[in-house]
Amino acid sequence: MKSLTLITAALCLVAAPLAAQQDTTQARRPRPRAGGAPGQQRMGRGGPRGDDMMAMMREMMAPLMPIMAYTPDHLLDHRDSLKLTSDQVTKLTAIRDSAKTTHDAAAGDFKTHMGELASAFQSASPDTNTLRTHFDAAQTAMGKAHWAMLAAAARSRAVLTDDQRKKVDAAVNAMMQRERAM
Repeated sequence: MKSLTLITAALCLVAAPLAAQQDTTQARRPRPRAGGAPGQQRMGRGGPRGDDMMAMMREMMAPLMPIMAYTPDHLLDHRDSLKLTSDQVTKLTAIRDSAKTTHDAAAGDFKTHMGELASAFQSASPDTNTLRTHFDAAQTAMGKAHWAMLAAAARSRAVLTDDQRKKVDAAVNAMMQRERAM
């Protein structure tokens, strides 16, 4: 779950500069609303812009879905359907615990620097050097957290048999087909 939170935060950090590049003349002109309360479209909840943002997030998340399926937690949650052996469960648990320590330390650093970034931004004239320092440190921490989970997923994948990997891959493909149908 913490990985998902960090991924979501990363997507927000990527999406914010892209959203800021949008033509501001369009943002000032009200558009007809297709249902929903006034103002919902401006807040990114529904309407064409909200749909665009969701499509962009799905597009960015799609390459991560097959990787996330191999995280130790996910595989352990499906131990019965995958018919994991006790040796596999032991190995996956060790991988999970090792990655969690690294991931949690990096996530703590990310949270600290994002807090510092938010605090620095509160002044009337924020110092961009300070903002950049905390932004870069937050990005580095997020990268370490993501790497911990990616490496854990790679090690976990290696623990499985060919048949188990085929089963996980088939489940991922089915889920992606459902996503595309939406």
